[in-house]
Amino acid sequence: MIFVTPLSRLHETVERSGARRLVTLLSGTAIVERPPVIEADHHLTLRVNDIVAPADGMVVPERGHVAELLAFAQAWDRAAPIAIHCYAGISRSTAAAYIVAAALAPREDEEALAGRLRAASPTATPNARLVALADAELGRNGRMIRAIERIGRGEDAFEGMPFFLPLAES
Repeated sequence: MIFVTPLSRLHETVERSGARRLVTLLSGTAIVERPPVIEADHHLTLRVNDIVAPADGMVVPERGHVAELLAFAQAWDRAAPIAIHCYAGISRSTAAAYIVAAALAPREDEEALAGRLRAASPTATPNARLVALADAELGRNGRMIRAIERIGRGEDAFEGMPFFLPLAES
């Protein structure tokens, strides 16, 4: 099970979910205190801004970031949930959850997965660049991109509510 949360609800979400792995997607200046139940080697931090094209003073998501996320996901034994967060729990974290779920169920239909994401979070607006990079890395031939485009932008919100995205059988 994948749990997605904004930074403001990270500790509460980890505690309630029983997560023992954590993915953090924050800008280089943001500070996060790792929940004590998450071991340091079970915490992946990706320092990226929530942008889709290069911008001065910001870090655009790159292939290396997605490769790190995929390697971390593949190392997950799924004995306990994984939590994924960004600042607002709307864009970077929802993209990462979609990517992890797609990577762990390579035969799952991308549209069905995107539909489950939308049903779980009306505010989810996955970062299009992260999704496109993962689509290429996973050999999905644009299907992940098109599926996320079809669910469209989520409802406007300052931050999303924590939610879970169940994994399909692989």
